[in-house]
Amino acid sequence: MLHLPELHERPVEDCGEGNFITSSTRMDFPSAQPKPPADGKIIFYPPGVKEITDKITNDEVVKRLKMVVKTFMDMDQDSEDEKQQYLPLALHLASEFFLRNPNKDVRLLVACCLADIFRIYAPEAPYTSHDKLKDIFLFITRQLKGLEDTKSPQFNRYFYLLENLAWVKSYNICFELEDCNEIFIQLFRTLFSVINNSHNQKVQMHMLDLMSSIIMEGDGVTQELLDSILINLIPAHKNLNKQAFDLAKVLLKRTVQTIEPCIANFFNQVLVLGKSSVSDLSEHVFDLIQELFAIDPNLLLSVMPQLEFKLKSNDGEERLAVVRLLAKLFGSKDSDLATQNRPLWQCFLGRFNDIHVPVRLESVKFASHCLMNHPDLAKDLTEYLKVRSHDPEEAIRHDVIVTIITAGKRDLSLVNDQLLGFVRERTLDKRWRVRKEAMMGLAQLYKKYCLHAEAGKDAAEKVSWIKDKLLHIYYQNSIDDKLLVEKIFAQYLVPHNLETEERMKCLYYLYASLDPNAVKALNEMWKCQNMLRSHMRELLDLHKQPTSEANSAAMFGKLMTIAKNLPDPGKAQDFVKKFNQVLGDDEKLRSQLELLISPTCSCKQADVCVREIARKLANPKQPTNPFLEMVKFLLERIAPVHIDSEAISALVKLMNKSIEGTADDEEEGVSPDTAIRSGLELLKVLSFTHPTSFHSAETYESLLQCLRMEDDKVAEAAIQIFRNTGHKIETDLPQIRSTLIPILHQKAKRGTPHQAKQAVHCIHAIFSNKEVQLAQIFEPLSRSLNADVPEQLITPLVSLGHISMLAPDQFASPMKSVVANFIVKDLLMNDRSTGEKNGKLWSPDEEVSPEVLAKVQAIKLLVRWLLGMKNNQSKSANSTLRLLSAMLVSEGDLTEQKRISKSDMSRLRLAAGSAIMKLAQEPCYHEIITPEQFQLCALVINDECYQVRQIFAQKLHKALVKLLLPLEYMAIFALCAKDPVKERRAHARQCLLKNISIRREYIKQNPMANEKLLSLLPEYVVPYMIHLLAHDPDFTKPQDVDQLRDIKECLWFMLEVLMTKNENNSHAFMKKMTESIKLTRDGQSPDEPKANEKLYTVCDVALCVINSKSALCNADSPKDPVLPTKFFTQPEKDFCNDRNYISEETRVLLLTGKPKPTGVLGAVNKPLSATGRRPYIRSTGSETGSNNNVNSELSSPAGNRSREQNSDISETGVSENDENPVRIISVTPAKIEPVKNKEINSDQATQGNVSTERGKKKTTTAAGAENFHQKSEEKNPDEMGQPAPPKPRRGRPPKSESQGTMAKNAEASKPSGRGRKRAAPSQEGPGSLEASNAKAPKQQDTAKKAVPAQRQIDLQRSKVLGSDGDSVLEIESSPGYSPSEMDLFELCDTEDTGSQEDTEDTDLTERGFLKVKRKLTRKGRKGEPKEGVLQASAKNKKLPV
Repeated sequence: MLHLPELHERPVEDCGEGNFITSSTRMDFPSAQPKPPADGKIIFYPPGVKEITDKITNDEVVKRLKMVVKTFMDMDQDSEDEKQQYLPLALHLASEFFLRNPNKDVRLLVACCLADIFRIYAPEAPYTSHDKLKDIFLFITRQLKGLEDTKSPQFNRYFYLLENLAWVKSYNICFELEDCNEIFIQLFRTLFSVINNSHNQKVQMHMLDLMSSIIMEGDGVTQELLDSILINLIPAHKNLNKQAFDLAKVLLKRTVQTIEPCIANFFNQVLVLGKSSVSDLSEHVFDLIQELFAIDPNLLLSVMPQLEFKLKSNDGEERLAVVRLLAKLFGSKDSDLATQNRPLWQCFLGRFNDIHVPVRLESVKFASHCLMNHPDLAKDLTEYLKVRSHDPEEAIRHDVIVTIITAGKRDLSLVNDQLLGFVRERTLDKRWRVRKEAMMGLAQLYKKYCLHAEAGKDAAEKVSWIKDKLLHIYYQNSIDDKLLVEKIFAQYLVPHNLETEERMKCLYYLYASLDPNAVKALNEMWKCQNMLRSHMRELLDLHKQPTSEANSAAMFGKLMTIAKNLPDPGKAQDFVKKFNQVLGDDEKLRSQLELLISPTCSCKQADVCVREIARKLANPKQPTNPFLEMVKFLLERIAPVHIDSEAISALVKLMNKSIEGTADDEEEGVSPDTAIRSGLELLKVLSFTHPTSFHSAETYESLLQCLRMEDDKVAEAAIQIFRNTGHKIETDLPQIRSTLIPILHQKAKRGTPHQAKQAVHCIHAIFSNKEVQLAQIFEPLSRSLNADVPEQLITPLVSLGHISMLAPDQFASPMKSVVANFIVKDLLMNDRSTGEKNGKLWSPDEEVSPEVLAKVQAIKLLVRWLLGMKNNQSKSANSTLRLLSAMLVSEGDLTEQKRISKSDMSRLRLAAGSAIMKLAQEPCYHEIITPEQFQLCALVINDECYQVRQIFAQKLHKALVKLLLPLEYMAIFALCAKDPVKERRAHARQCLLKNISIRREYIKQNPMANEKLLSLLPEYVVPYMIHLLAHDPDFTKPQDVDQLRDIKECLWFMLEVLMTKNENNSHAFMKKMTESIKLTRDGQSPDEPKANEKLYTVCDVALCVINSKSALCNADSPKDPVLPTKFFTQPEKDFCNDRNYISEETRVLLLTGKPKPTGVLGAVNKPLSATGRRPYIRSTGSETGSNNNVNSELSSPAGNRSREQNSDISETGVSENDENPVRIISVTPAKIEPVKNKEINSDQATQGNVSTERGKKKTTTAAGAENFHQKSEEKNPDEMGQPAPPKPRRGRPPKSESQGTMAKNAEASKPSGRGRKRAAPSQEGPGSLEASNAKAPKQQDTAKKAVPAQRQIDLQRSKVLGSDGDSVLEIESSPGYSPSEMDLFELCDTEDTGSQEDTEDTDLTERGFLKVKRKLTRKGRKGEPKEGVLQASAKNKKLPV
């Protein structure tokens, strides 16, 4: 029996009558079913109600039924007499007449009666037939559809019906029916379909009561019934009927315990067993899981393990669907699924590494929501995002950036330094879309947290590195990168829309807080923009000239130059031509452009001009206008949006406040001294690009104040600003002039060398009576020169040199006597002091003796004096060149009194070599430089001192890229193949690439250059290189395989770059040129057989290399090569030279690259880790640099591997004579793994910079570590052998020890000719020499000191794109590079790198190594002395002065 509790007087309003149900009882079937009344039995109707039959009208039926309804409403379960009396009526109301009546009012009233009948007759139901009960409940269910229209007059009756059914739980009677499920399904569907937003809470509550009682009191929920509930959660249905979704949501929450097993069974059937036919909702399982999880996670307790199973499915699309689902579950704001279900979370994280790209992409997209909603999970996500930031798919790397930046913009605390580091790496991605997203994202973070300081100082400090990193990108080759940096600078770093004072304050403190490399990049950016303005100004000037062929050609060249400064130069050329046509036709447009690029244009005027020009070029009918976009790029680059006269005044005021101590320097994070110095440097840079904006008395008064400051750098910058901007001071500002002149005189006489130089140039630039002014400086200085006080000589020598260069007509003759009597005789030819014998090859500037500094300035004075005269009528240049050559031959010790220290000698060698190179830039002096002098100059690039080689190479490159030096000087770079330091070789290769590209581009852009191909065409460097190598002092035996291998390395070092492309059949041309050399004689020694033999041998090696590397070299060359007559004689008519100077066996050895034995200095200054060998320990007392103990290269494969793995370490932590010449860059707190251009996985990323380069090992020696000269007296007595004999001081990398002992002894017994130092002969074989390569590190000290993590720049392996964020910048900003040349050191793209290193053989000695006198201990062998002393060649000859 079913029992229904009493309803305690709960009023239920009847719509029309106002009656109430007071109580009811739950109903059940009686134990004995009475028979229905027989036909003709009297049916009792309530009083006043006539018989209801089909004979009366519908209106009458409705009228009578209303009275019946009222009667049943008033009855309760205790009215036994009435129940018996109206039993026939109850049965009658269930007849077909009523249940199938077409009138809806009739059906509604009957349904109300039936509901009350079930209430009244409970627990004995009056209906005994199961079929009849089914019909009745289906009939009642159909009537519930009337609930849909709340505005219907009958709605209250429908509500009464629902309320009655809910409270009585009448539908529970159906549990006894076999097909009750059909009734329940129909009921649920009806209720979910009729619910709408017009229903009040009571309707929803009764519906919930009705349905929840069926679910909770039944034996279970069938799949069809479950579907009727779950279908309302599907997004499509959810959007159609939000109220049905809410109803289902509450119903599930209420019945969670009962319905959960049914839900679990459904998902088990679909997810695990794959029975999608069990339900029409099978295809929506993941949507349902998401909604069910949001409703109550307890609904899915048994489902989550099934999802873990699906995550490992073999079907990628299925995994993708599960990942999408779990991303929503884990990422939702209030979800704690990740902490509650760690196995599922870990399994989900594994999908970050899924093989299916869309799965990885979806995982990355999820991370953004997860970071924002669950910061506690950031640690788990970081490692996976790190791997995906290196994903080979561009879209995934892009979305990693978006994920991190989105979270960072929401709250910076959500992203840690490591995540920001991933974005930093991607600024060098190989794909433009990824780079752009990373750069823009970082810029937005910087503006929000640094510029606007939205999250305080801590947040600003966290992202303070962004400004530097973004500006570093300006070093990239891509014009797109450069343009984006300019855009970021104008919009995010220093927003151009700020007011002038605010904008300049922003720039002032930004400039003061930038690192040196970022400052150089910013300077370069302004320089490029100014250069583009100059090009546009010249283009407009060409428009003003009459039309001519020359004018058109000049205009075309200018247009091509401008197009290179725009994105996609190919398309830009067409657009620039079109823009040029518009300029020619529209005079008003030209005037607007002239105003925009005029020096007096203000920032506000520039903004107006840009908008006006863009408006004129816009086409309303063309929404996307590529032409207009390109013009906008051009205008944005040339428009002065930051700097004008008002801005300069604001900057000067800021600097004055810093000087006075009233500025906010400390609050902005910079010291007052830094602010002043940086501010003046900023003004100095702007004085180059915007000189007109400085012309005001207020500005110059402030600069005069800076001139009086004690800070030398500040005064120097102020003088340079005057020099750049003061052209009108003499006429417009006489007061400033009268104050400035005595200050400049004082600086020229007693200031620092840099101040003296700038002061002389300033006087020469801005004063009309410069001759008088310079004479007032020259005369007292020339009379007061005193070599006995060298510290007071440096500034006068600088001033005198620049005066004689700027005004040669007036001062050349007086200077000649100064040069003859003082500079050469008194200063250079005398050593008054004794240098410190500390064994160093290089010392910092502050440790160099004043006498040597004076000698260096004296050499520079000689050069400046000659450059000013520009003629050799007095033969002074010949004498000077002989003097400089003698200095090189004597290793820098011109007097050979051995009083100069080695570091001072290095300074003088560098000065002499640089001086010859400087004189060669002047044609009249280049002609008189002999081949011998040129070769001496070239050998400086193989100097034993690292810094000499480094600085000389930089000077050489700087002059070559400006096309100042003759082409033959580019051949010097071939000698860099012998440099043992990888960085120097890589730098030389980059210099060659840049030089060759500049020369080829110059030839293309200048048609007239074809007349000068001999001096411009890069291929013409080959004969110079061959001649230089033929006269290499180390090339003494034309048939020695090891020497030939060195020659081959040098040749290939140059030829590899030249043969990258076969432009205009250049391979065949170079081959023909080399063959032509074999038909001539050596112009330097035409009658010397050995010299010619060496020349021809080098030619054969070159031909061997060209033939082996190119299949195109055998084609016919269209041009006949012209050989330089200075180095080669004219071909003789009857001379035929078809002899092969290298044997076939030698040719094979050269081409196969068979490994050679390890050289004497195979691992210069590196301690050896060979078993049983004890490295020599230095006993010197003071060491400031830290030495890392690294393994030397061994000839065995294992040794090669260890060398390769330690290559980067060896170039990082070494000391160069207590001074480390290599740039050491500390690793940032957020450790960033190096990234190659081709994306790598996480395992590769963590391995460090291990070079493979197609399986070949490279030589890597500590930069400059070879410069250590160990003195014999510094060794322990127990370790001393025989004292080392004296040796020449000049050196270059030692050759292989595979040469025979007798040959070496014979070679060592004769003079070396031109001061080239060689490795001494050794009695050991290659194996026994391994120990002799050991460096003597201070091991005890280094073991005690914690050396910070450091990273050495690998120039050869650092790529433009897809590598670590700092690598390109650090390469570009090597010591000695000027800001103006920073754009010249461009790295190759991924596809172009590695070829040089690929050709390097595995053995260190193949390159040759620095000649350093070394006394090394080694384990003795039988018949050998305990110690081996490296002998040097005999003393070099000295050229006469």
